[in-house]
Amino acid sequence: MAGGQNERFGKFDKHVQRLPDYAQRAGRVMRAYAESKAERQSGSTAAGDRSPSRPIGAAVPPVVAEVRDKWVRWNDPAAKHERRKRRTSRALTLWIILSLLSVLYAVVGYAGITGGIDGWQGAFSGLVGTVIFTVFGVRSGIRLYRLSRTTVVSAPRPPALPRTGSAARQPMERLARSEASLTDLLAQLSASADHGTAPVPALSVEQTRATAAEAATALRALAARIESVERAKVSAPAGEQPALDTAIASLRAQLDDGVEEYGALVAAAGRAVAASSGGVSQAKDALTDATDRLAGLASALRDLSSR
Repeated sequence: MAGGQNERFGKFDKHVQRLPDYAQRAGRVMRAYAESKAERQSGSTAAGDRSPSRPIGAAVPPVVAEVRDKWVRWNDPAAKHERRKRRTSRALTLWIILSLLSVLYAVVGYAGITGGIDGWQGAFSGLVGTVIFTVFGVRSGIRLYRLSRTTVVSAPRPPALPRTGSAARQPMERLARSEASLTDLLAQLSASADHGTAPVPALSVEQTRATAAEAATALRALAARIESVERAKVSAPAGEQPALDTAIASLRAQLDDGVEEYGALVAAAGRAVAASSGGVSQAKDALTDATDRLAGLASALRDLSSR
């Protein structure tokens, strides 16, 4: 044992003595890597490559996007409901099988085949199992019936935002926040209209909701056009890129105007909610005007996208 320990300590001392050599090798490898990286960067600069290292069209890696989509589908309320139904159905099948086996065991025990005891004493354990498993089966059947009669709607998935760094990213983030606020405000207006305390009729609220959805769709189509032009810019010659920059700036200005109009609609809905208790008639006019402006903007954007 002592000889083996001395031999291991000797090997350890040799490795310790060779640590400076290991450090020099690591330094040479790092210098070679840095030199090769500098050569690649200088070569791309000399060739006039101004494209980003990451493709514009790829917001996230495909594997990450697939995992994220699977996670969203797994946590969807409708998917959870279907999993509960499947588990309950399997449990019901199990209890039915165990109940039938218990009945068979009770019959065999009553006949005295399983041992020296026959009659009701021999069938007692089978009868107990039959009662217990039947109770569990009835409970699972009732739960499965209730789950089958319950309808769970899938949660709407939020639209994907443009890639990070895109000219359309910031306006679309503002649009997403405005949509969430408008949804909450219109829900309050609908509840107030049902109780007869809202200054805005229920028909106007529904018209505003439909117009907002149409405008949001048109704005997202415009954002998709911006991303398409950005992807075209990556592979375009250097002489064509200024013209594409001008086109992107023009589309971004239109997108900003559209998001601003959408924000005006949200503000009008907020004033309507604030006036729901006071009966201010100006809130209805403001909401109607904002809805009309947003409808005109959505129509213009739709015509622009069809060209």
